[in-house]
Order: sequence, then structure tokens, then C-alpha cells
Amino acid sequence: MRPYHSIPIIECGEPLVKITLEKFAVESPHPYEKLGAPYGNRSPYFLRQGVVDNLMVAQNYLQQLHSNWYIQIFDAYRPIAVQQFMVDYSFQQALQLRGLTEIELSDEQRQEIWQIVYEIWALPSLDEKTPPPHSTGAAVDVTLVDDKGKVVDMGSPIDELSKRSHPDYYANSNSLEDINYHNNRQILYNVMIQAGFQRNPREWWHFSLGDQMWAWLNNQGDSSNQFTARYGRI
Repeated sequence: MRPYHSIPIIECGEPLVKITLEKFAVESPHPYEKLGAPYGNRSPYFLRQGVVDNLMVAQNYLQQLHSNWYIQIFDAYRPIAVQQFMVDYSFQQALQLRGLTEIELSDEQRQEIWQIVYEIWALPSLDEKTPPPHSTGAAVDVTLVDDKGKVVDMGSPIDELSKRSHPDYYANSNSLEDINYHNNRQILYNVMIQAGFQRNPREWWHFSLGDQMWAWLNNQGDSSNQFTARYGRI
């Protein structure tokens, strides 16, 4: 259970729609599809209609700040099967980084690695009260592309299992390079927040609108708020 799972979901029934990819930058082929993630007849480039609309607002804000910059959509909708696939893949990646194999793990090591994985990845829960954010069609992983078509350097790649993924990791550094990373993250944060999104406190790239995490973060920001989620698992 995460703190935001206490938020009630009052499903609004809004459809999952295809993102107008011509308005954004994308990585093609999709990074999880390249790994073999089982999307079936779904696409990763879908979101709820209201989320797509607000993502367009964020893109317009970005263009006002930096003409010819684009929001790059790294990932959006994930069926539960894809969430499970990526959790398992990340566990194996964490093992490889440590030079370990699953068969030799102690119970303590196994627990430690799962904790690292779940710092980034939501549990692929089938419980309708605790859906993974991306399985609601309300969450999107994004970065920026500049006017030369180059991905803006945020100081760590999306999905990295380290503390560098935390949004403010570089906030207090005196290094000019680190300051630049933080400023780039803030540009992304500001345009998304202005468009009504909330950012995952653990991931500089993850934003959502209308799900449990979004509602919980809005309520945390103002004690008078009583937001509920309008998007459940779809």
C-alpha cells in the first residue's frame, strides 16, 4: 500500500484515447515494446481524454517558454500485464547490476532488491482499489526535446533505479552541470504543473492527472482540499 491508495476512486467513465503524437516527440519504437512487453491490442500511446487535453496545454506552455521545444512522451498507458512484465524485468536488471543470480539470493537480499524495484515501479495490483497509476490511463512519463531535436539532459535516464531519479536530487549542488540538470527538470515540472498535473515525488519524469496519486498530492498541498480520483484501472 502507498499513501495515495487511501484516496477513493469515483470512476468518471472517460474513454482511453490515442495521443496525437504529431504534437509531441516520441521514442520509436517504444522502449518497452522493444523488450517484448505484452500490450496485446493496446498501445502505450493512449491516455484518458482529459489527460491528453491537458498534455496539449502543457505543450503550449512549453512553446511559450522555448519555441520549437517539445514534450517527449516516453510512456503512457500500461495494461497490468505490461506493469508485471516491467517489474520482473527491472528485478532481473537489478540482479545483473549486482552480479547476482536469483537462485543464490538470500531472503534478505531478495527483499532488498524488491524494495529498490518498488521505489520506481508500482505493484501490478489487480485490486480495483489500488491500481498502478499507468494502468488508469492518467499517468505519463515525459522528458523534453530541444529546438535541435536533442533530448534535454536531466542528469539521469528515465526508469533508473537510483536516488538520481528523485526530482530534487541536484537541487542543492554547486556544480554548474548539476545546476543545469536541476533547471531542466524544473522547466518540465513547471509546464506540467501549470497544466494541472502532479509529479511523483520519487520520479522526475512521472506526472499524472486525475488518479489517486494526483488527488493525494493535491490534498497534501492544501489541507482544505478533498480531492478524489476520477480514473481507476482500465
